[in-house]
Amino acid sequence: MTSEQNQGAGNTGPLSGIRIIDLTSMISGPVATMMLADQGADVIKVEALDGDLVRGAGATRSGITSTFISSNRSKRGLAVDLKTPEGVEALKKLLQTADVMVQNFRPGAIDRMGFGEDVVRGLKEDIIYVSISGFGDTGPYAHQRVYDPVIQALSGLAAIQTDGETGRPKMIRTIIPDKTTAVTAAQAITAALFSRERTGKGQHIRLAMLDTMVAYLWPEGMGGFTLVGKEVKNARAQLSPDLIFKTQDGYITAGAMSNKEWQGMCTALGHPEWLEDPRFLTVNDRAVNATERLSLTGEVLATNTSAYWLERLDAEGVPSAPVLTREEVITHPQIQANDLIHEYDHPIAGRIRQPRPAAKFDQTPSGIQRHAPGLGEHSAEILAELGYTSAQIDELVAQGVLGVMPEQGG
Repeated sequence: MTSEQNQGAGNTGPLSGIRIIDLTSMISGPVATMMLADQGADVIKVEALDGDLVRGAGATRSGITSTFISSNRSKRGLAVDLKTPEGVEALKKLLQTADVMVQNFRPGAIDRMGFGEDVVRGLKEDIIYVSISGFGDTGPYAHQRVYDPVIQALSGLAAIQTDGETGRPKMIRTIIPDKTTAVTAAQAITAALFSRERTGKGQHIRLAMLDTMVAYLWPEGMGGFTLVGKEVKNARAQLSPDLIFKTQDGYITAGAMSNKEWQGMCTALGHPEWLEDPRFLTVNDRAVNATERLSLTGEVLATNTSAYWLERLDAEGVPSAPVLTREEVITHPQIQANDLIHEYDHPIAGRIRQPRPAAKFDQTPSGIQRHAPGLGEHSAEILAELGYTSAQIDELVAQGVLGVMPEQGG
């Protein structure tokens, strides 16, 4: 099923029948709930009347941004003023129908809004209540606002990227903490739903971006601190050159971890003598002497074209690939073979491009269920499902409590 065919169809996927109330904004929360929406959950994005900040951040067309589209597809949209008694009442009625509620306000804010865990669990006893934060509920940073670079700095991720020549830490130029937190949250929510199926009990999931990233980095990025008493503060590999090599006409990557792969690398590059070099005899030797090994590799790869080397490396079983530009990614034969990227028509933004959900289910197919909603696009529809009459909906719109898209009219 293509993305175009799926638009507006009844939700399919392994989470069909699950309702999630999404009170999150920016990236970490919205991407988490989007993943679950792609998998069939009825995700209702609840926004203030001026909308999620991301609606106005980034490349835009007709008042909706690419970032919002790519973080909120497959959801329905409800715009309501939660500072009014009528808005609070509407959300309470909605929560009574929900399986999951997700919020990423700063600690304490959701309680002041009147939707702390005790209140919400009083409305729906077995609800999965999810709180995503930057730093957790306590501690010296708990009160601070947070964006992705702050977590990159505090988690050690920027230090891991330190330039070996200048000693300057570096940020990764994509929002790894935000998106890793989203994936972690989505997995935790499905685990809690699975537990509820067995026990009948809901629970509170608390997830800090900082905790997510320290755990994420630990297997290798913080691996030098695993053995107590044998800490390695600056792993040599961390300060060595990376695995990007310049060729005569571009860049490629190639890596040899196992002894068999290293033998293939030496054969492909025409340097069998490296197999006897005492610096490179074992996996550990090659890690300790990574700078020398990668420098020698780079000198050889610079003598011919990318296509030449990739063919030789592949023939010897060495993991390798071209370093693609973002434009080249879209048209690469492997991406096309995976049927990964689709185009469809968004009613506000026009023709757009999106990747399908990465995980494929053979029995309960997931997919893009619907376009990312306009602000308040489904407000009237959702309230009608809760038993509000057309007259009541019109009155809430007139009072400035409920936001609807112009074509809805209430």
